[in-house]
Amino acid sequence: MEQKQNQAIDLLTFPSAWNHLHFPSTPPPKLLKIALFVKKWPHRSQAGGLERHALTLHLALAKRGHELHIFTTFPSNTSFPRYPISNLYFHLSKATAAGYLDQASVWKLFQTQNSTGRPFDMIHTESVGLLHTRSQNVTNLAVTWHGIAYETIHSDIIQELLRHPEEPQANALTQRLMKVVEEVKFFPRYAHHVATSDHVGDVLKRIYMLPEERVHIILNGVDEEIFMPDVTKGREFKQKYGIPDSKSLVLGMAGRLVKDKGHPLMFEALREMFKENDTFRETSVVLVAGDGPWAVRYRDLGANVLVMGPLEQAQLARFYNAIDIFINPTLRAQGLDHTLLEAMISGKPVLATRLASITGSVIVGTEMGYTFSPTVTSLKTALYQVWVDGKGVLEKKGQVAWQRGLELFTATKMAAAYEKLFLCISNDGNNKDNYCQYYSPFK
Repeated sequence: MEQKQNQAIDLLTFPSAWNHLHFPSTPPPKLLKIALFVKKWPHRSQAGGLERHALTLHLALAKRGHELHIFTTFPSNTSFPRYPISNLYFHLSKATAAGYLDQASVWKLFQTQNSTGRPFDMIHTESVGLLHTRSQNVTNLAVTWHGIAYETIHSDIIQELLRHPEEPQANALTQRLMKVVEEVKFFPRYAHHVATSDHVGDVLKRIYMLPEERVHIILNGVDEEIFMPDVTKGREFKQKYGIPDSKSLVLGMAGRLVKDKGHPLMFEALREMFKENDTFRETSVVLVAGDGPWAVRYRDLGANVLVMGPLEQAQLARFYNAIDIFINPTLRAQGLDHTLLEAMISGKPVLATRLASITGSVIVGTEMGYTFSPTVTSLKTALYQVWVDGKGVLEKKGQVAWQRGLELFTATKMAAAYEKLFLCISNDGNNKDNYCQYYSPFK
């Protein structure tokens, strides 16, 4: 990341994550009118990674003064959230039967707003919220990918290896290869692409053959005003749920408790460890924040596995502070999981599956956490290592994780990078303002 003093970088060809760069926190030099297409707007704790990214990023941009117009679907069976932000506008349309944006309806809403006042300076779509059939020939547009077909081939291989002999063999791998071919064909119809991990950025340039000046890496960020180290809140959380101080190791998991998030693997590893090692069972407790089919199975493991259901953000922040290490056993090789980032900026080490985006952008060394191959044996080995290392080692790793989290994974860093990208793209080739140039902060 070193550069000569006063030497400018062309941001459109910058090969690494923009989170490594330092953008000023001063008011933006220009306020933009931004359109966002996202199939669903998050409601409270019921949100996936894509929706959480949309919420965190675009609320931050609105608070920076930009005019945000969000094109999304009507919520099902819930009221739509309200925000005390005057420059944030929602344009709701009925979802298709499959739950996606109805492209004809949403495009009509967009065109109406595009002809009201001034045209949009920037158009942003979370994944295929805006389909490629509408994005052609729109130069001031960027798409953020939270998962691509090539990346999930690894997941398909894992699922096939873990398949029970009595289960029918799936055709997922063959289907996925054709999906990759389809994506390679239609991805160029989007003007600019944002990869949320270093690995996906490389794939988009090398495998999908997109020009480097159209691929930009901006790692996900989470709200550092909500997630932060707080020993007192962690202690209060443990008292609330009756977790005794005699437990020498508190393990934590959060998210949807479903198969592709690795919970069958985690369940089996814990079941075997509790059965074969009485000391591990007696000295450890597992906190599970989330809901799904595996919640009941976890409860069957005994009193030292506590399933708390889904938690709101404030409670989730306390949850991270109550644990000694956060575990994400996901089998989905897609995107950059927010829970890992939330745990890190809460000062906790992490243990996660050895997937390319995770090892390339998050757990880049043993000094901040642990990784394992998606097998019961490998996961048990990692868990026993965590147990043997103990609180002292985990606290040191947590400090390193926290420092890396503050450097790369905050909402402030993410929003600043997107703001700079949007200013650059919206400039429409006009270089007099140099929005696409980056100068060393030591200039």
